Amino acid sequence: MNQLNPLVLLFILVCLINSCSEGQDNQEIRPRIVITADPELDDQNSLIRMLMYSTDLRIEGLIYASSGFHWKGDGKGTLWEQPNREYNRFGLDLCPCESWRWAEDERFIHDVVEAYEVVYPNLKTHNKAYPEPQLLKSKIRFGNIEFDGDISKDSPGSDLIKSLILDNIPGKLYITAWGGQSTIARSLKSIQQEFEKTPDWPRIREKINRKVVLLPSGDQDNTYQKYIQPNWPDIEYRQFQDGPNYSYGAQNNATPENSSYLASEWMKPNISDQGSLGELYRVWGDGKQMVEGDIFDYFGFSEYSDQELRDMGYIVWTPVQKKGSWLGEGDNPTFMNMLGNGLRAYEEGYFGGWGGRVVNKTDQARVETPSDSTSGNPSLQDIASSMNFMTSGVSNTEFPNFFPAAQNDFAARLKWSVTPIYEDANHEPSIEIEGEKSFKAAPRDLITLKAKISDPDRDSVNIKWWQFDGLGLPVIINPDDSSDEIEFQIPETAKSGDFIHIILEGRDNGVPNLTRYQRIVIEIE
Repeated sequence: MNQLNPLVLLFILVCLINSCSEGQDNQEIRPRIVITADPELDDQNSLIRMLMYSTDLRIEGLIYASSGFHWKGDGKGTLWEQPNREYNRFGLDLCPCESWRWAEDERFIHDVVEAYEVVYPNLKTHNKAYPEPQLLKSKIRFGNIEFDGDISKDSPGSDLIKSLILDNIPGKLYITAWGGQSTIARSLKSIQQEFEKTPDWPRIREKINRKVVLLPSGDQDNTYQKYIQPNWPDIEYRQFQDGPNYSYGAQNNATPENSSYLASEWMKPNISDQGSLGELYRVWGDGKQMVEGDIFDYFGFSEYSDQELRDMGYIVWTPVQKKGSWLGEGDNPTFMNMLGNGLRAYEEGYFGGWGGRVVNKTDQARVETPSDSTSGNPSLQDIASSMNFMTSGVSNTEFPNFFPAAQNDFAARLKWSVTPIYEDANHEPSIEIEGEKSFKAAPRDLITLKAKISDPDRDSVNIKWWQFDGLGLPVIINPDDSSDEIEFQIPETAKSGDFIHIILEGRDNGVPNLTRYQRIVIEIE
């Protein structure tokens, strides 16, 4: 019998210790995600941010989608329109038409991935988990882009989603809808048509209901309302609220703390000037349009007043801002809770994180249906309602302000993209709590939690302990919220099935400050 080389034995041992399998190693902290996006400029911005966090995700698809705001047409001269769309509301009468706000040879996803490819060597220096550009390119598909809401036939994008839904890789599959949901709907309809009349249908349907989580930016083509919800009512549908306002016009109602992260004085050095990805990132007054002559895309202008733009024929639905300032990343809430920042927000919709928290189920299917107007230009209120899909009500509890932390983190990662030397950039601290991160306890139990903090740049890290307002049972943390060890007692009134969520937060003193967390979930037995 041949003996194994000692080096081979060492390799096997290392593999066993570190769980060589990618799925084994990363499944829990790198959720599988599919991005479907239409060519709205804030989708492009969200895609740039999302790729900066591709270290935290297993990106399974980057798919072009249509919506009520963008569709390509079939190239055969077919005329198309749907009721209550932007082209035939508010005194406009622009369709039926062959296509709507779709550039010839549209390739914004390709552009962003190619810009990522340019800076990939630098990114890899700072985090080895960044995926190879060729891997990302292999995930790009065109979905159901000909007409908005059309699920009559398969597309390369719907075929990819179908294969992912049916595969046997364990864990959840998170599917975003930054535009319409027709490509997603078509994948589900294709599965239904193939299996509904077979003995395997109950098993397949149950598998899909357990596996698929939809992460929408509203119902932008009504396909959730018309097909997905009636036929797949048990698929989890996470619509978020309360979190940071990443939408168009975020600066209009921003707090003083958040306003500084939206101003051109911050955006230019931290975002726009940061290499190939910063060049693609859209800001106010950058002189660009996604589609030439688009009357809804006046964001490249900063030298004209709102009224002057209206006189030029543009539909002005949010006020013009200072040149170089924040424009929008309205689809961020769909993936910002997927990040491995320690909040574990992807585990359950109600946990909450940098993307907000899930709304009540009855409010989930946000359908884009603002009221009509007889004037030539829509009111600010009506247009804002039609475009800001993530606005979905006001919570009764106060949600933490995660926006500064999210902005600083994004800025740090863009800095990585132009910094070839590890020591020349800041990196996030490591925040740990000794022991299990989820466990059970009984009423009156005394709980001790001890923090383990480190920083790769040897920065000092300030810590604090806290609880989400309104999430789980409140407890009294002792001795204080800045100690590396806390002690508290489970309330005597706690009942079986109750939960306590404790958050350990650590923020370094690097430039920019970077924040990480560790969530502890205690279930009362």
